[in-house]
Amino acid sequence: MSDVVIQVENLGKKYRIQHQQQGGMRYKALRDVLTDRARSVVRGPWSRIRRLWSAIRSPSALSSLPSSRSASEDFWALKDVSFEVRQGETLGIIGRNGAGKSTLLKILSRITEPTEGRVRIKGRVASLLEVGTGFHPELTGRENVFLNGAILGMARTEIKRKFDEIVAFAEVEKFLDTPVKRYSSGMYVRLAFAVAAHLDPEILIVDEVLAVGDAAFQKKCLGKMQQVSSQDGRTVLFVSHNMAAVENLCSRALLLCDGALALSADANEVLRAYAALADSSMEKKAADRADRSGDGRLRVSEFSIRCRGKRCSIVPSGETLELAIEYHASAPLQNVDVQIGFFSSLGQRIAWLSNELAGTHLEQLPSKGTFLCTIDRLPLVPDRYSINVFINVNGSLADWIKDVASVQIADGDFYGSGRLPPKGLSMILLTQSWRFEPSSGAEGQATTFHATPLR
Repeated sequence: MSDVVIQVENLGKKYRIQHQQQGGMRYKALRDVLTDRARSVVRGPWSRIRRLWSAIRSPSALSSLPSSRSASEDFWALKDVSFEVRQGETLGIIGRNGAGKSTLLKILSRITEPTEGRVRIKGRVASLLEVGTGFHPELTGRENVFLNGAILGMARTEIKRKFDEIVAFAEVEKFLDTPVKRYSSGMYVRLAFAVAAHLDPEILIVDEVLAVGDAAFQKKCLGKMQQVSSQDGRTVLFVSHNMAAVENLCSRALLLCDGALALSADANEVLRAYAALADSSMEKKAADRADRSGDGRLRVSEFSIRCRGKRCSIVPSGETLELAIEYHASAPLQNVDVQIGFFSSLGQRIAWLSNELAGTHLEQLPSKGTFLCTIDRLPLVPDRYSINVFINVNGSLADWIKDVASVQIADGDFYGSGRLPPKGLSMILLTQSWRFEPSSGAEGQATTFHATPLR
């Protein structure tokens, strides 16, 4: 169809991974080579002759000689991926780390050649994949604007016409004539995005690189991408782990899993599928989780959620919630700080709990026990929340498990009025009371209030 600007058919990208066989030669640095040469000069050829004579006398010794052979395997970063993108569409691409998102963008940006399949692109493509891509560190910001614009296929007159707008958006006026090697990573990103977004590409490809910028600049970039898509009718491909940004910016999304296209649908549907995929990683007990950080002085063995004295996975808002963290250690502990984070289904941090914040100091603890955290009148709106646990011992990280558990918050009567805020208008529920004071000298019929007491 005429409005299809990107068509991907049976796309695949294969890499060959080398594995050194057991007993193989390890990688040698220059220092190792020089050391070996010096030893050979000192020892002379007799040491090699003795090793060879020993191998002849004892054939079994041949197996102990080093081998430089290595095994290899094929790894498909992408396999049989097909989809279409229409003009003016903003497409989100999500998935876990290693799912193939960046590989796909590199192929679409013509940086990497596919192993199989084909890609048809109609229009000029501008890509922002890595910090400083297309910039020369010795050149100034001014010079790099023209260099990067030329790389993107723009004429010098077109770059000059947009130059002031680019500089104003990037907010680097003071450092415009400074070599970019002295720029911070955030300044790099601001200037690179400004060039890519203002030089009128038909297709703009943006990777997670925007996470480097500060919150204000990220908001400005998202606004610019919305303008590029909705007002200018250009196409945007957006890769991000910020699910809220994907939901707000994208009308459609792709979910990649292990190099394959798992789902192509409405953005909200894909985000729900991604959240369900993340929930599946929480099925393991805390004691069996290998994807954790810390020095191991303390280990969380079980994390449970309780409501009204029973374990639960669904809790109404406004209920009392208890979080139980069982632990074990090799010795008694001192100065323990237990921290718990709540994250929404879109990955936004909603709340952070800590015994130190609450004024409860855990100075002396036995080697086994259970931390209990109680939340009165849970002030969360209905959603599915993931939970992280982070424990410090004497100021050092002992154990950190991401997505240790999840809880579904259901509709509840938090306010005692039978009502909750409309979906999407609030992330938390605040205790509130209202009253009315008439202005002095006000005339008219008196107003009657009916107050429903809060629980």
